[in-house]
Order: sequence, then C-alpha cells, then structure tokens
Amino acid sequence: MARLIIPIILITVSIIGFLKVLNPMYADVKLLKAQTASYNEALDNSKALEAERDKLTKQYNSFAPEDLSKIEKLLPNSVDNIRLILEIEKLASPYGMVLRDVRYDTFKEEDAETPVRQAGGGVESLPTEYGAWDLEFSTEGAYSNFLNFIRDLESNLRLVDISSIQFASDTTTGKGGGASTSEVYKYSFKIKTYWLRN
Repeated sequence: MARLIIPIILITVSIIGFLKVLNPMYADVKLLKAQTASYNEALDNSKALEAERDKLTKQYNSFAPEDLSKIEKLLPNSVDNIRLILEIEKLASPYGMVLRDVRYDTFKEEDAETPVRQAGGGVESLPTEYGAWDLEFSTEGAYSNFLNFIRDLESNLRLVDISSIQFASDTTTGKGGGASTSEVYKYSFKIKTYWLRN
C-alpha cells in the first residue's frame, strides 16, 4: 500500500505543479505567440505601405516641375486667399477693372465638412478631403471688358465657381451733358474656390 501512495503523491504533486507553474507559463507563451503574429502582420503591412509610398514617390518625381506647379495651382493644399485675390486682380487689370469691396469669411481649420448649395436648393456636404472658400468682390468696366475678364477667369488654372453676379448700370455723360455711347457697369461677384485638405 505504501508503494502505491508514493506514486499517487508524485502524480498529484506533478499535476499541482503543472497547474500552478507550467499552465500560467503556457498561457504567457500563447499570448506572446499571438503578439508576435500581430507584430509580424504590422511589419508586413508597413513593408507594403513603404512599397506603395516608394511607387507613388517615383510616380510623383516623374512629373515635370511645371506640371506639379499647375496641379498645385489647380487645387492648392491650403486656402491661400491672398494669392487668389491677387490672381483675380491680375486677370482684371488688363481690362481696366479694379477689384473693390473684397469680402470673405475667415477660414476655420476645424470645419470638418463644407456645405455646398445645389441648383435645386438642397445642400450637399463636400467630402472632408476638400474645403470650399467663398469670396465676394465688385468691379466696374465696359461689358466687353467684363466678358473678357469672365473668359480669363474661366480659363485660369485655379478652380473657381461663380455663385452669382449682379449688374448695375452707370451711364457716363459725355461733353455737353448728353449720354455717351459707352456704358460702364458695376459687377458684384460671389465666387467659390476649393482647396485640398491634408
């Protein structure tokens, strides 16, 4: 009987030792294996992202500097309101049209989405990748100069939507108090431009 008790005690001690010491260590090893697998997956993902980054960098570097400048002008990565106003003024100056009453909303970086009014009266939100910025100004000039200015504004690289234009006539008087044949109009513009959020 004594010979039977000693093996039972040894087996019991082994089981207790396994449950108290080896089982927690085994659980730790399983956890470490899971973490290792997770880190390996993250490492593989980072290698894939590096490869994609290198491919896009190579593609970006293949563009001519003039083309990159045009893309930056088309859809800049900031509002750059002063440059836009100067560009519009440069387009208007050959026609003797001077920008007046320039007004715009202060830009807020925290705006997540930019509402855009649709033709049907509804409001649609732009994706968060793009922002929109409103600008108002007025100018004066002959109607033919106005048409040329609109043409130049339309063919300018910077994306600009004309939201509204209001006309007011101002007939200039010639010598002797009679009305002159050339009429000068006042044009009030509301425009919207876009920029790329980073």
